[in-house]
Amino acid sequence: MDRDRVQFDFIVNKAKSGDYDDEILSMGGRIFRSPGLNPLHYPEYLRFVGDILKNSPDIRILHAHNEAMGLYALNGAKKAGLGVRIAHAHNTRIVRDYKWLLKIFCKQFLASSATDLWSCGRDAGIYFFGRKNWENRGMIMHNAIETDRFAWSPDARSAMRKQYGLENKTVVGHVGRFNVQKNHARLLAVFSEYAKVNENAVLLLIGEGEQEEKMKNMAASLGIYGKVIFAGLQSNVNEWYQAMDVFVMPSLFEGLPVVGVEAQASGLPCIFSSAVTDEILLSPFSCRVPLSASDKKWADAISSALNRPCDRTSGTGYIREAGYDIASEASRIQELYISMSDRK
Repeated sequence: MDRDRVQFDFIVNKAKSGDYDDEILSMGGRIFRSPGLNPLHYPEYLRFVGDILKNSPDIRILHAHNEAMGLYALNGAKKAGLGVRIAHAHNTRIVRDYKWLLKIFCKQFLASSATDLWSCGRDAGIYFFGRKNWENRGMIMHNAIETDRFAWSPDARSAMRKQYGLENKTVVGHVGRFNVQKNHARLLAVFSEYAKVNENAVLLLIGEGEQEEKMKNMAASLGIYGKVIFAGLQSNVNEWYQAMDVFVMPSLFEGLPVVGVEAQASGLPCIFSSAVTDEILLSPFSCRVPLSASDKKWADAISSALNRPCDRTSGTGYIREAGYDIASEASRIQELYISMSDRK
């Protein structure tokens, strides 16, 4: 985006510094630290947002990305009279954690607190705003990527597979945080079934999270620990996609996963669970399998995907055609911001 035309400031809800603080400040952005999301702080939060807007009349838009809990900022901006308040949905379910009841309560008021309803996809928009509100007011903002960065690269594939001992291996890949949503337990069970018919198969898991140790123990109990690579967080995920042969994502719920877009940009055949919106099917080499299907059915889907011809050079073209290229989507959002900023 053109920083001379659009400037981003950020409201953050935690006292500790974030990973992107230095980058934000270096680009001229401001960081406002809120009183936090404890319900007891709600009145203070409204005053906090009101003070920001009173002291910074150059702020013309509030864009809330934290879904249900975005209600705090949205209502603060509404009370202060800000004319553009965007609620943005990114998922199709609220995780049942200790804030679940609070989030469910806040969710029901999102649509009325916002002037504009945006979402990464149809299903996420319907979930957070209701079908009627979504159909009347919703707008999809694609989870776009730097398409060229994920383009098929035989050289990167060869180098990665040589470096990590993956030559002559069938690499089943996954990128995602180790949490309940990503359903790693099912992925391990499916891979265990697939490994019975392909002794050269390995499972590559990129990410970290609270369930990582539990999944390592499960892999050991299934007798496949030696075939599973727990790669942790990686800054060069684009190169890891090149090393894979198929991408598998059996999530229990998703909005529209960015990693699914990235994997398809790299030309990989992809297998998603039916709990992932059908909007994720951006290339003809991707499919969805019901979570209710047996592990063997999932393993068969992996075999079928690997046996079908797949032109990995075509991935970026499919992603651009579907509207998921960051350059075009950023330009679109910039023009929307500029046109919306004139509202009173």
